[in-house]
Amino acid sequence: MYKCLKVKNAGKIFSVFFLIFIISYLFTTVNGAEDSKKHEGILLPVIMYHAVYTDISVYPDYIITPDTLESDMKYLKDNGYTAILTEDLINYIDNNVPLPEKPIMITFDDGYYNNLYYALPILQKYDMKAVISVVGIFSDTLAHNDPGIPSYSYLTWDNINTLIESGIIEIGNHTYQFHSCKNRKGCTRLAGESEEDYQRILMSDLEKLQDLLRINCGMVPISFAYPYGSICRESIPVLKVMGFRCTFNCYEKPNYITRDPDCLFSLNRYNRSNSVSTNQFMKQALSG
Repeated sequence: MYKCLKVKNAGKIFSVFFLIFIISYLFTTVNGAEDSKKHEGILLPVIMYHAVYTDISVYPDYIITPDTLESDMKYLKDNGYTAILTEDLINYIDNNVPLPEKPIMITFDDGYYNNLYYALPILQKYDMKAVISVVGIFSDTLAHNDPGIPSYSYLTWDNINTLIESGIIEIGNHTYQFHSCKNRKGCTRLAGESEEDYQRILMSDLEKLQDLLRINCGMVPISFAYPYGSICRESIPVLKVMGFRCTFNCYEKPNYITRDPDCLFSLNRYNRSNSVSTNQFMKQALSG
């Protein structure tokens, strides 16, 4: 009698544990599927640089020295990262061309002359590529007034041609003259501005830089960087109609690249400051 009771109780205990196992398995599977969906695709870190100069006191926080840039590039090289450009992303999505095992995008905003003077040789040394997004009015007017000064000059059209000829630089559009906070912040829509007026004004500005790059450099950008990272949803149809395939913001979050072309719109970027070491910065920027 006692032995029979033990067997019966054992069966009940087994049933309870089996039920708990099934519930736990289903819960884990559902959560795992959600996590997989959430992180579906290939991890793509994107780094955002600005000016590169020997004296960081000349600029605000987001400027680094050539030594810091070299330390960053060496870290990426030593850790097996391969720098890619927008064309590589498009080939992955449109033509099923594989991406490297550990892809990364390196970007520079604003079009400083020191990107050519200091950054290009370092990128070449470590076999890296970069997207440099220029502001049209800076290259169209300011750059020619006082060219070739690493501390403050902007890229001239000739400088941009030199970068393109290197074979490792992609030129991006950073607006013609919306890199300002005087009227609107970047290319955001003003309060009370109709959607039609906003899109017409934005397209006119972007087309001006596209035309200047076509005339002076024989190329038309397919990537766009939002000034100050100020995204406006009404800008997306304009960018798509104009043929842009990739846009960059300033949110410091990871990206996951899928076969969906829309995944290239509003790529997140980690803004490189001069206040942390290479190891500290990369630990944040390269984590998924």
